Amino acid sequence: MLIGLDIGTTSLSAVALDPATGRQAAQRTVANRAGSSPRPGRAELDLSRLYELTVQCLTELVAQADLAPTAIQGIGVTGQQHGVALIGPDALPAAPAITWQDLRVQEPLPGSDRPVLDRFISAAGGREAFRNTGCLPAAGFLGPSLYWLRLQNALPGPPVTACFVPDAVVSFLTGATVVCEPTLAASSGIFDIRANCWDPALLERLNLPGRLFPPIGDAGDVVGGLRRELAEAAGLKQGTPVTVALGDNQASVIGSAPEPGKSLLLNVGTGGQISARTDSFHFIPGLENRPFPEGKYLLIGGGLFGGRSYAYLQHFFQQVGAGLLDTEVPDNLYERMTELAATVPAGSDGLHCEPFFTGSRTDPGLRASFSGLSPHNFTPAHFARALLEGMVDGFFAFFEQMEPVVGTPPLLVGAGNGVRQNRLLAQILARRFEKTLLIPSHAEEAAVGAAVAASVGLGIFQDLETAAAALLGYAERVEP
Repeated sequence: MLIGLDIGTTSLSAVALDPATGRQAAQRTVANRAGSSPRPGRAELDLSRLYELTVQCLTELVAQADLAPTAIQGIGVTGQQHGVALIGPDALPAAPAITWQDLRVQEPLPGSDRPVLDRFISAAGGREAFRNTGCLPAAGFLGPSLYWLRLQNALPGPPVTACFVPDAVVSFLTGATVVCEPTLAASSGIFDIRANCWDPALLERLNLPGRLFPPIGDAGDVVGGLRRELAEAAGLKQGTPVTVALGDNQASVIGSAPEPGKSLLLNVGTGGQISARTDSFHFIPGLENRPFPEGKYLLIGGGLFGGRSYAYLQHFFQQVGAGLLDTEVPDNLYERMTELAATVPAGSDGLHCEPFFTGSRTDPGLRASFSGLSPHNFTPAHFARALLEGMVDGFFAFFEQMEPVVGTPPLLVGAGNGVRQNRLLAQILARRFEKTLLIPSHAEEAAVGAAVAASVGLGIFQDLETAAAALLGYAERVEP
């Protein structure tokens, strides 16, 4: 068996995958309770607590699968992109991690009227300076967050390493020095994805010391073996190989599509991405071009309008119930919201939503709006339907930008809990793209993708194409 471990924003998920059949022997999810928001606009993570949750997740998975310690051939890891973890020797945290949801760089520092992010882009040489990074930097990215710390004189000295949260977990599991794989490094805003290195010109202009950054490895590389005390706690064998962490976006593609080169992938979780694999680098303003293992690339439309946007509407309905009606409101209204939305025809009777509650990657100041209101469509059902349709319109707008490069891939794949748990959203996606939406056979696609990548790194399969064809399939088809 192989274990795939996904260090997500809201939860940690692990799967046990049989590389001989592609069958999932077990799956376990643990809530990520390591996060905190010490003040508005801040999103941080207690790495020590996260390490404890990681061991708990592995322990519960092994117990559920009822496997002998020697049955596990290796552990693949993936997790949240962007953000920054500052760790010292033995993976001990030097400070709370800053996650991708953090907005501090959108604020000016005392004595300045310019947001730190604007200062970061200007100091780097303007927007053109980021052409080879594949994306424009945004709030929550590793590069801008480190720049914020430097302006505060809060950058730690050696031997601290700046990496990503999944990298820190791999270092904790193995006790090995941090190694970073390009799929995560590229989410920093300061990594040259064409030269496959931390961009030396950007680091110099931003006065970020190169000693902060870890060496770069390849997908599937074994970083080290599982430490004895952790192996004993989890019921695993000491020295079980642990591979370098992948970015969760790329891992989700690996774990979702048996034919990745022919697929357009829509992944809806807390946020949302539309992805298409390409053979070469393409610079398209407004889109991201991310590295993909084995010398490929992913063209990405990344939005902040996934499940989090639906959560904002749920919170509003809960406030109405509690504040106006003085009634106890259920914690989870999503199912009821979707039931109501399904009673509204396509087009929401003219109500239109732009669900940019926290802006976009390219315009942090953008905000959400509802337009076309009338007495007829001013209902909770219409608001829920219009928001779902607005999310889908956002994905389709990204696709229109990438279509000149990727054409129209023959397969449309929908992944993430936002698709799996909301059949109406899946139907709206299929209708908008005028194509059958295929839902992968494996849930927890990112964790599965980490296991698939590990199977190649450990020599079980020759390459990702062969592994995907052998291990993956589709469970459902949603017709337009």
